[in-house]
Amino acid sequence: MDKQILIDNIELVHTTEMGIDRIKRNLKLDTNDVVEYCKGKVLDKQCKIYRHGKNWYCEIEDVIITINAYSYTIITAHKIK
Repeated sequence: MDKQILIDNIELVHTTEMGIDRIKRNLKLDTNDVVEYCKGKVLDKQCKIYRHGKNWYCEIEDVIITINAYSYTIITAHKIK
């Protein structure tokens, strides 16, 4: 799948209230703008983006972000062990 689709639709990326809490907890973030943090990671040139089934996976540094390919909802993000 062409990762450009995700990049071209980056303005559609969002998450839920529960998603914000989950991502902040998983990544130990001290920001309330979790969506902007994730978008920044996705747009980073070093980010490895691939699609598997209905989700996009964005890997950068020690973080993996999971985004639904249809709704552009950030499902979760966590540290890679």
